[in-house]
Amino acid sequence: METEEYLNRVIDAVVRMDKKDLADLVSKGIAQGIDPLLIVNEGLTLGLRKVGVLFADEAIFLPELVLAGQMVTEVMESLKPQLSGDKNYKKKGLFLIATVKGDVHEIGKNLVALLLSASGYEVVDLGKSVPAETILEKVNELSPQILGLSALLSTTMPAQREVIQTLEEAGVREKVKIIVGGAPVTRDWAREIGADGYAEDASTAVDDADRLMGLS
Repeated sequence: METEEYLNRVIDAVVRMDKKDLADLVSKGIAQGIDPLLIVNEGLTLGLRKVGVLFADEAIFLPELVLAGQMVTEVMESLKPQLSGDKNYKKKGLFLIATVKGDVHEIGKNLVALLLSASGYEVVDLGKSVPAETILEKVNELSPQILGLSALLSTTMPAQREVIQTLEEAGVREKVKIIVGGAPVTRDWAREIGADGYAEDASTAVDDADRLMGLS
């Protein structure tokens, strides 16, 4: 099987959410000597991106998006032994994510974290109702490339602004890119509070992260 044909089959298995076929394809690819990094970048990641487009177009729904993300994450885990020996492989970047203070909703945040992880990011999830001071501490401690702030309620949206202001006052705002998201959040709000990006949903969060990292 030619490499291009093989990668197209991997992409198709992800889009079809066929866990068994995907696992078999990855195992066969490794056995045939196909570069595991190629499988990740040109197979799994592209397949997951197509699933994200289907979700954005409302051709599939949330449970299917979650299933695809979990499936790719599991396959990525199985490839770790091969990838650890590849000097060219590295995570895209460190993504710190949290639901802001006063907001206890985290389903959307968890989905974003799942898809980011499946797409090659190292993700540190701080959980829900996280104070600005705690986020500042973790930014200083971990030096993430990107910080994601989720707010599902209009009443907790101002906490996103508070986090950005806290980082500015501490002199570390320019060290991290910030993406905001959540049901009531808009692109105009993101601009108003000085965020670097806006994620309408989980799939666009990955796209925006890639943009901020210069990967798209």
